[in-house]
Amino acid sequence: MRRFTHVRRVGRVIDIPDELVATQSRFHGAAGRAFIEELPGRARAFLDRWGLRLDGPSMYGMCALVLPVTTGDGTPAVLKLQLLDEESVGEPVALRAWDGAGAVRLLRHDAETGTMLLERLNSARLLTSVDSREAVLVIGGLLSRLTAVPAPPELRRLGDVAAAMLADTPDAVRTLTDPSERRLLLDCAAAVREVAAEPGDRLLHWDLHYENVVAADREPWLAIDPTPLAGDPAFELLPALDNRYEPSELRWRFDALTEVMGLDRERARAWTLGRVLQNCLWEIEDGEPLEGEQVEVGGALRSWTL
Repeated sequence: MRRFTHVRRVGRVIDIPDELVATQSRFHGAAGRAFIEELPGRARAFLDRWGLRLDGPSMYGMCALVLPVTTGDGTPAVLKLQLLDEESVGEPVALRAWDGAGAVRLLRHDAETGTMLLERLNSARLLTSVDSREAVLVIGGLLSRLTAVPAPPELRRLGDVAAAMLADTPDAVRTLTDPSERRLLLDCAAAVREVAAEPGDRLLHWDLHYENVVAADREPWLAIDPTPLAGDPAFELLPALDNRYEPSELRWRFDALTEVMGLDRERARAWTLGRVLQNCLWEIEDGEPLEGEQVEVGGALRSWTL
């Protein structure tokens, strides 16, 4: 999850928060450390190139530094500086396709570095600030709009992601000693096989949890930080199910999301089990134990009569 927090700013030199340094080093190694070293100079360069003026405390997330700015005509905006990688390269593609309909609007983009100028939202008010059931309905409404858009051809495809997960599952299962965890992965993989032949072609956000929905003036709520993918909208549900996790609310959330988005419930269950599988495979790859919430969500989904 990405959480924005104020950091210090001295003149036009940006202080880099320790958390951003740590996450860049952890996830990107030498490339992440090089990105951190380049950030102050990159910030200065884009402030000058695009005629921007700093306009408030800097913010940061797990993967990006975000600077509130104003443009030459006084328009409030934010400058997002991030490492260009497999996840971030598709973000401007998706934002252009949505063109502000349910998502933050892209104002400018530098393809070489992945730097973006975005409309400024009310980052002090995230969807975490409202009742969880209301928040689920907001996410369902945004997803129904975002996934109505055909995915641009250059984006990653869910079919490829699913094939890679299925290929990785046998080796991952062999690393697990808990029989219930082994069965979870095998059942999730079986569910994915049932739907993998029709992976879909809609534009997916892939990470629409409650901290990636921000209040705005032109719409009540807008999505930010997509990790876009071309695929079936049913692959979008898990972040809204397991973030702000409440076991007693799990079935209500699933029912509400599938209804608002007009999804086939069996396909939604299968692709959501695919997301559980994906998260479990990532945890195994990182040498981490399976997250309890993932195991619990997967177990619940498998047991439901739809």
